[in-house]
Amino acid sequence: MKRHLLVGKLGPTDDPTVLTRIDEVRSDVQLLNAGGMAYGVQTALNELRKFDLVPNEIGIDLLALGALVYAADTRIARATEAQDGWTREIRISLPVSDVAAWERARPVIDRALGFLSGDRWEIEFRTRPVGKGRLGGDAPLLNTDLGGVNLFSGGLDSLIGAIDSLAADERPLLVSHAGEGAGSKAQYLCHAALKAKFPQRRFEWVRLPMVFAHDLAEGVGSETSTRARSFLFFAFGVAAGTALRRPFDLKVPENGLIALNVPLDPLRLGALSTRTTHPFYMARWREIIAALGIDGSLSNPYWAMTKGEMVDACADKPFLMTIADKSISCSSPAKLRWAGYAQGHCGYCVPCLIRRASMPDGDPTRYFLEDLRQRPLNSAEAEGVQVRSFQLAIARLRDRPDLAKILIHKPGPLYDHDLDDQGRMAGVYARGLEEVGRLLDGVRTRPR
Repeated sequence: MKRHLLVGKLGPTDDPTVLTRIDEVRSDVQLLNAGGMAYGVQTALNELRKFDLVPNEIGIDLLALGALVYAADTRIARATEAQDGWTREIRISLPVSDVAAWERARPVIDRALGFLSGDRWEIEFRTRPVGKGRLGGDAPLLNTDLGGVNLFSGGLDSLIGAIDSLAADERPLLVSHAGEGAGSKAQYLCHAALKAKFPQRRFEWVRLPMVFAHDLAEGVGSETSTRARSFLFFAFGVAAGTALRRPFDLKVPENGLIALNVPLDPLRLGALSTRTTHPFYMARWREIIAALGIDGSLSNPYWAMTKGEMVDACADKPFLMTIADKSISCSSPAKLRWAGYAQGHCGYCVPCLIRRASMPDGDPTRYFLEDLRQRPLNSAEAEGVQVRSFQLAIARLRDRPDLAKILIHKPGPLYDHDLDDQGRMAGVYARGLEEVGRLLDGVRTRPR
């Protein structure tokens, strides 16, 4: 087990004195190259500039911080670097444009990251080196007529969010992280379908392609749990929002069942279940935005809805159903390659099951495990693990409906929300499980 320090550097002359502690491994990450910002950030900035959008310097800092968090999360293996096989100790040193502003936000950032990933994070800020005071370039004189920012992952929820925004003529800027193949392809297909459907609507789309070398931390393997990746997504969304030069709302479309992500069994407590859009985490982001003096906010308009309710309430459901198959919801679509198939929906992971339950009639999606009732599913293998867990969770809640009010607190605290909000969360959790329960009615599993 080793503690890790990632030092962000702005150019070859940036050689900060950052003391390495005992049992701490230092990895320097060069955030600038000959073409500008490294690791895909400059590509995203160039795309924004095509629409006369330039993030302010705090926004540039956010992108740099998001990059370092993403690097640490994906390139420091839990199995070898954590004492308990999960909790890593990660320190980040980052040059920023306004140390005072970032120091105000630092305690909340540390807390948000710890809650999100289950690791121990320590973020330190230092002044940018001489000559690197401005990295984004001059902002255009004219303000854009784009009205807000929507995260656009290529999933079904983000597709519904985009359709609803466009139907309401909100003129959104869609922002995406260009990740692995299936998700990236889905983003292109969904965007093309939206452009064809809404040719007169004003909206744009930008992507942040980001990848780090596997040997970023010398002698350390990569990590696939990616619990902290939404920090990068949100950082990009907020940075893009600062480029609008007006008050903005960053919309994060996610159904309530996934946002809460109550563990289906007692072994998946805390960060072992993802907290990507958990209400507590999103509340911390609103605090971060305020502490940094950014004139914007962040919201999930669908936090009190199940995925099926989102589908039914979509502003153009007939259109949604014609293009839903272009979106991707599978937790790891690349795993089908091991079976000799193209990337796509496995049909049996948690997101696939929730997706299938949301479109009981006329689901156009093709699933690798097409028929859940054809034979008993082996709950000792991937095809039956989540099905069996859902069945047990559904049966438990049917026996004791009042448990919903308790179980919604299992993934993390909800004290930022009043009792009415918590009651609605318990309701969406119960309805979400019932939705999946209808899908799994008659599905047989073989116990482990």
